[in-house]
Amino acid sequence: MTEKHLDKIHIRDLSTRCIIGIYPEERCRTQDVTFNITLYADYRKACLSDSIEDTVDYKAIKTSVIEMVESSEFLLIERLAEAVADCCLQAKGVEKVEVTVDKPGALRYARSVAVEITRERRNS
Repeated sequence: MTEKHLDKIHIRDLSTRCIIGIYPEERCRTQDVTFNITLYADYRKACLSDSIEDTVDYKAIKTSVIEMVESSEFLLIERLAEAVADCCLQAKGVEKVEVTVDKPGALRYARSVAVEITRERRNS
């Protein structure tokens, strides 16, 4: 059996704001969140062709993620991470995604709290 070839594109330190949290004071204004996203796909064809049509359009993914996040109002960063992963897996060519969501200032004495998840495209 041949193993699938997966390369990576990293989107690092993508920052935006949204309503996130379980406490009433967190539900009344947006908070900073930062994402690190790794998109797994086979980029060999793009390496040969040098054509955007043969790769993952990471700018389009960034735009979709920001639009979804900014309009979201999840309680948990775990759920937000899952929604971002789902958004990424809808993009053509993305077979697997790793998403880390950081919520700066969530804990006193800590710079940030983060959740990291990995999801793969389901075979249809």
